[in-house]
Amino acid sequence: MNPNILLRSIVGLVSVIILGTLGYMFIEHWSFLDGLYMTVITISSIGYGEVHKLSDAGRIFTMFLIFFGFGVVGYVLVAASRLIIEGEVQKIFTRRRFMKAIEKTKDHFIVCGFGRMGAFVCQQFHARGIPFVVVENDQETQLKIMEAGYFLSPGDATQEKVLLGANIKSARGLVSVLDSDAANVYVVLTARELNANLEIIARAGEEGANKKLVRAGANRVISPYQVGGMRMVMAILKPEVMNFLEVAMDHRDLNIEIEEIKVMEGAAYSGKSLIDTDIRKDLNLIIIAVKKPSGKLVFNPGPNTVIEDNDTLIAMGEKKSLETLQKNSHLSTSWKL
Repeated sequence: MNPNILLRSIVGLVSVIILGTLGYMFIEHWSFLDGLYMTVITISSIGYGEVHKLSDAGRIFTMFLIFFGFGVVGYVLVAASRLIIEGEVQKIFTRRRFMKAIEKTKDHFIVCGFGRMGAFVCQQFHARGIPFVVVENDQETQLKIMEAGYFLSPGDATQEKVLLGANIKSARGLVSVLDSDAANVYVVLTARELNANLEIIARAGEEGANKKLVRAGANRVISPYQVGGMRMVMAILKPEVMNFLEVAMDHRDLNIEIEEIKVMEGAAYSGKSLIDTDIRKDLNLIIIAVKKPSGKLVFNPGPNTVIEDNDTLIAMGEKKSLETLQKNSHLSTSWKL
């Protein structure tokens, strides 16, 4: 139902009250308060009795006011009820539609908590076209999530059934950014138990929480205060380096992006040195580093560096070139940093 209908009906009700009050003032010569009181008890059908004795003209006016005013009041009540009921029904259908869509979602991320950090993570995922599901317990915040069009699994993220509702079994990763370190630990423990292969990133607030989160099963732990402090130090000591990193990490600027791309077995680049590929010559991409399956990072690899199976290339350049590199590496999925 259109909320404007309810607004128009309320305006009509106010108009009836004003006309009724003025009618009694002119016909019966009553005061404003007497006329208003008589109008309200008449159209609401309360029937406390006449304020003063009515003339024949006043009685006729009151009869018209009863029929017309009661109809307007009824219309307002019906409009308000429809707006409330349809709103609740809409919420139910929206949640059911989300849950059905979540059941079919695979290789997605789960974001636990929709505070300032969680909202920012969701914005970045959405901007990059990455599928994700938000887990949030606060009802007011849930409305914001649904209004934004994000998939929602309502409930406490520390509960196993809620994470299962977010289809954690088929998820690629989980980001836990709840306000409490203890809650984040519970989320990580539960998530790791439900999906042993899940990539888990957790937020740490207090000192000492990092170790607990890692022990619980987090792959990485991020402290917003440390990260923010480091950015401030970099910004004041090495401003140009900081500007470069901000441009490279922001997919909106200059169409420059950073990707991590895994080279699958039998890929076009597998077994070749960088100089023998089109990565630098034709695609004009910069290979910042190569991560070996053993975990070793080769920074600024030379032209004779050989690309091997299961190497991860950390490359920077234009989006189209990165997509070509992705295709030649035979990747089925990837995501932007």
